[in-house]
Amino acid sequence: MPDVKHFDPDVALDRVASLFWEHGADTTGVAEVVKATGLSRSSLYATFGGKGQLYAAALRRYLERQSRPVFDALAADERGLPAIAGFFERLVSARCTGEHARWGCLVTNAHAAAGRELPEVQHVLAAHHGALRSAMRAALEAARRHGHLRSGLDTEASAETLALLAYAVNLRSRSGAEAAELLAGVRAVLDGFTDVTTTEENR
Repeated sequence: MPDVKHFDPDVALDRVASLFWEHGADTTGVAEVVKATGLSRSSLYATFGGKGQLYAAALRRYLERQSRPVFDALAADERGLPAIAGFFERLVSARCTGEHARWGCLVTNAHAAAGRELPEVQHVLAAHHGALRSAMRAALEAARRHGHLRSGLDTEASAETLALLAYAVNLRSRSGAEAAELLAGVRAVLDGFTDVTTTEENR
């Protein structure tokens, strides 16, 4: 007869994702995961596989619970550049203040972490980047419809630039950068996208 699970795998995975997010997967040992979840090693391995598979599962959970709702909201926001500015303002605030201050982004952190070469981790990184870039592109296309963008701006390349900027905010905030410094950098990039005839209210 197979063992019956006496725990909620979703709750356990949420705790693992939080642990990896705050402390980093590289420096978090299985013993710490066992302590945080209250599960035995055998239960962890039977449910999630090895640490690499557990890490990938935590990344997928973060993408679906933390990242994708934000990206979907940005993609659906028709305001153009104000929507992008608002995205970065909220990102900086979340990264520099509150419950998860200085944790960075779990998926962004994974780009430089051990295990990034695992196929299942690579899949999450690609999915996250694709969703972020797509949301930025949608917001830039809305900005173009509003006449916010300077003539000839390549929205595909600009969406990639904004995605990379989001990663930079995540990493710099984790290392202690001040919110004002991060926001100044964001504004400089957005100013470079803006039509010089756009009013301050529309930016």
